[in-house]
Amino acid sequence: METLNSLFYFIVAIGLLVAIHEFGHFWVARKTGVKVLRFSIGFGSVIWKYQHDSSSTEYVLSAIPLGGYVKMVDEREGDVSAEDLPYAFTQKSLWARTAIVAAGPVFNLVLAVILYWAIFMLGDTGMRPIVGVVESGTLAAQAGFVEGEEIISVNHIKTVTWRETMETLLSSAMEAEEGLPVDVKTEDGVVVTHTLIIPLEVSQEPERLFTELGLKAWQPVISPVIGRVIESSVAAQAGLQVGDVILAADGTEFTDWVSWVAYVQGRAGQIMNVLIDRDGQTLAIALTPESVIDNEKIIGKIGVGVQVPEGLRESLMVEYSLPPLEALKAAFERTWYYSGATLKMMGYMFVGKASVENLSGPISIAQYAGKSAEMGLISFLKFLAIVSISLGILNLLPIPVLDGGHLLMFAIEAIKGSPVAESVQLIFQQIGMTALLALMALAMFVDIERLFQ
Repeated sequence: METLNSLFYFIVAIGLLVAIHEFGHFWVARKTGVKVLRFSIGFGSVIWKYQHDSSSTEYVLSAIPLGGYVKMVDEREGDVSAEDLPYAFTQKSLWARTAIVAAGPVFNLVLAVILYWAIFMLGDTGMRPIVGVVESGTLAAQAGFVEGEEIISVNHIKTVTWRETMETLLSSAMEAEEGLPVDVKTEDGVVVTHTLIIPLEVSQEPERLFTELGLKAWQPVISPVIGRVIESSVAAQAGLQVGDVILAADGTEFTDWVSWVAYVQGRAGQIMNVLIDRDGQTLAIALTPESVIDNEKIIGKIGVGVQVPEGLRESLMVEYSLPPLEALKAAFERTWYYSGATLKMMGYMFVGKASVENLSGPISIAQYAGKSAEMGLISFLKFLAIVSISLGILNLLPIPVLDGGHLLMFAIEAIKGSPVAESVQLIFQQIGMTALLALMALAMFVDIERLFQ
């Protein structure tokens, strides 16, 4: 079911982003007087098509939604009738051809701005980015972070929730070798800037980064009082009830819920003699936590939830949204920021300073699509914005076959005053196609390796 869910949202996401990209080429081509023969989303067998008449554009939806294309009247692709010649792509001025080719990636970046604009206006809800216990020796400790501080911006990007803070930190990590500014507000209300120094080799591995970073969300001390008992669970069968206070287990006393959970998780399949307080009366109960697998580890579980003090959850959560003009400004800033971060990451990978583990193939993207959709509309819109930026930036790279490769040929044409010879363009396209296929194969290999890990 989870696989089908991921596949569905992957198709929705890729179909939308490809449609916007190709619509950019299509719209500008029409505006500059180029005749468009076919507008296709997907490759392979045709599922649906529509054409008003024999002289109009044919709209096609194909079976494999991993791309698309706009077929224009073009002398390089065959004979063009005298009637259609004035409407051929090759007959248009250099600026018109440049605009048509650049429109696809530009429309992807514009879509990202629109998505972020909607996100900022709709608003988001999440945990306030309050720093928890900072362990000595971590990068956060070296930068001077203190428990209780609330992070308000990372690398000059405003962050309102904990998740947004971590996402911005992750995308900025490769810039942190010389210092990443993080603004925090102390418990006294004073704004202080901490500078994180993250070695490049650490920034390339997300798991290692979060471990060595040492930034954890603040957790309040909650008394070990049971607020929920799952039906038919170990706890229910042993007789635990809502309102019971956990006093001790096997002689170990508990004053907070976190330590009680840690104790249970470490006692999978082992009998525990638990003392509880129920309405002022001390009772002894024997429990044997069932063994469950969590993150490839066997842990104990009894099936209870904590009783959260009234008002605590609300105090830790934050809701925010921006008015239209402020949201639009923030949307441009966020798109610009992630475009730069994407370009830098690609540059680092090209020169070997970043690991290929940062690549994401179709399997990873499908998984992210499904997970973001499960988390809600805002998360899915954020996912779409990030992938749209990546698609736009990737297509602007000066690699033959990609839009950026065509733009490179046009730049050479502008300098030398005449088009690059078709034979030379063909050689470059073959090189570009080989490089692109190799990159796709590498991304797929990394995806499959992740699955086995």
